[in-house]
Amino acid sequence: MRAADNELLTRVGPDTPGGRFMRQYWVPALMSSELEAGGAPLRLRLLGENFVAFRSPDGQVGIIDHRCAHRCASLFLGRNESGGIRCVYHGWQFAPNGQCVDMPSEPPETEFSAKVRLKAAKIHEAFGVIWAYLGRREEAPGFPEFDIDKIPPEELTVRFTLRECNWLQALEGDIDTVHVGFLHTGGAKPEQFEKGSLRYYGQKNRAPKYEAIPTRYGAMYTAYRPADDGELYHRVGQFVYPFYAMSPPDPMGTIGMRGWIPVDDTHTMAVQIHGRRPSVENLKQGPRQGGVAGAVLNFDYLPNTTDWYGRWRLRQNSANDYMLDRERQHSGNYTGIEGIYLQDQAVTESMGPTSDRTHEHLGSSDRMVMLSRRQMLNAIIEFADSGAAPPGVDDPELFRSVRAGYMILPEQRDWLDEVNRYRKEWGGAAVPAIERTDSVVAARA
Repeated sequence: MRAADNELLTRVGPDTPGGRFMRQYWVPALMSSELEAGGAPLRLRLLGENFVAFRSPDGQVGIIDHRCAHRCASLFLGRNESGGIRCVYHGWQFAPNGQCVDMPSEPPETEFSAKVRLKAAKIHEAFGVIWAYLGRREEAPGFPEFDIDKIPPEELTVRFTLRECNWLQALEGDIDTVHVGFLHTGGAKPEQFEKGSLRYYGQKNRAPKYEAIPTRYGAMYTAYRPADDGELYHRVGQFVYPFYAMSPPDPMGTIGMRGWIPVDDTHTMAVQIHGRRPSVENLKQGPRQGGVAGAVLNFDYLPNTTDWYGRWRLRQNSANDYMLDRERQHSGNYTGIEGIYLQDQAVTESMGPTSDRTHEHLGSSDRMVMLSRRQMLNAIIEFADSGAAPPGVDDPELFRSVRAGYMILPEQRDWLDEVNRYRKEWGGAAVPAIERTDSVVAARA
């Protein structure tokens, strides 16, 4: 990758092409449970900007510039009162939409609150998440739901986790399926698993072949390898504009997504939203841990603090080498690090705050990574050149029936036909089929 392209993809501030592109979309900003009506405001860093988030006593959510428009004192120190947050320095008060509504330190004849307004996000609250729109439109675009509205509320899981690296290297871990056989299960042998189980196939052949295709919403891949006689085991995953990934640990059709939300250029908030995952018995791959040392889904959080990077941090981190155990690394746990998510975090953070991709040497297993980068680059450049709405911004239905998962298919059956069959099943006849195009970067090998 050229250095200039790496710069274009990784920078997210308000004055960068990538940052302006991302601001056209709704952004998962924080969990609904983080704001109490009339409670303490929260420091929120999002896409390289500093905001204060609060829920007014009447329940309205505000995400506004943290600097008071008067003398730039931080509104994090402010009082959450009826009508909005009040700066403690001179008493100026700001409504959840950023409008100044009171200037008690000004005499009535020089009061000018109607002319003062802070930068503020438009708000949409859904699925236990507060979403922010930071673009310049007077009316925010339609809200994409990724089929999440099909999940019964009692089965919905939402999780936020901070990662200390650029958003792109975090996302690329989610669309890189081949690493599972090494980073997460590298210490396992095929004979540990029942013949015919998915983990048996995965460990028996850790170098799958790939097809990756561009889509209107981003990119999609299958990584496939032999299963039983005449069958292939497919793992189908998605990249969705501007920073979402869908990975395939569960059967095709399980609803779930992960947003890799840029806090700034060197920090990312992983926002995972998914429904009830299939039971172990239905996975056809044995117990989820499967006897693989370290392959667990544990999240051990530090207590949240009030600083800009103080939310949803894991106890195991770069400061303690992720509690890597060298003895365990040579006795079954391939990494010596306990936990699938933590293993991912360790390797992506080890690339540095922002990976210098000019040093990479990519192979056939990186087809989806290459295609997703190209799709994102093209979309950013197109938006910068034309100003036309990016993919899906004015067509939120585009994100319907976009899901990931695994399938076992006869060798002669086209996996894309099967995906399109599922899409019709999930969304009805109006859901458009995904088609191969001449712009495919990575053809089937």
